[in-house]
Amino acid sequence: MIQVGVITASDKGSRGEREDLSGPTLATLVQEIGGQVVEYVVLPDDQGLLEDMMRLWADERSLDLILTTGGTGFSMRDVTPEATLAVADRMVPGIAEVMRMESLKVTPKAMLSRAIAVLRKRTLIINMPGSPKAVRECFAAIAPALPHGIQILKGEASECATTLKQP
Repeated sequence: MIQVGVITASDKGSRGEREDLSGPTLATLVQEIGGQVVEYVVLPDDQGLLEDMMRLWADERSLDLILTTGGTGFSMRDVTPEATLAVADRMVPGIAEVMRMESLKVTPKAMLSRAIAVLRKRTLIINMPGSPKAVRECFAAIAPALPHGIQILKGEASECATTLKQP
């Protein structure tokens, strides 16, 4: 079972002024890859709070995957990528590249996403968009590779290449 944490970054959501629909959408989607949301929180768009939660879940809870939703746009309050970068040990650029590439097939606004993906210790952290529709589209694009990547990160798998039989 892949242990997952979901952080929704939303000022209005954290104040109870807007229902979070993207976080619950992610909770449903991760089941497709053998995941279960064991931690969930709605936080304001505050870099320090976002960093603290990612560190806690990666370092103390040892979650396999942290998915953030929201806070990846151009607004001055959108600081999720900065918080994620601040806690990163290593970058995983291909994940965000694939999400943007697939989203561009739906809308040219996808190029405005500042989402990133990183590793912190043995935790994969991925920034997702803030709308349920975009979350579904982006998750579908990366889901096929996530279980294997997490297995490698946890030390449970080592080979990415397909083994071919020699004639």
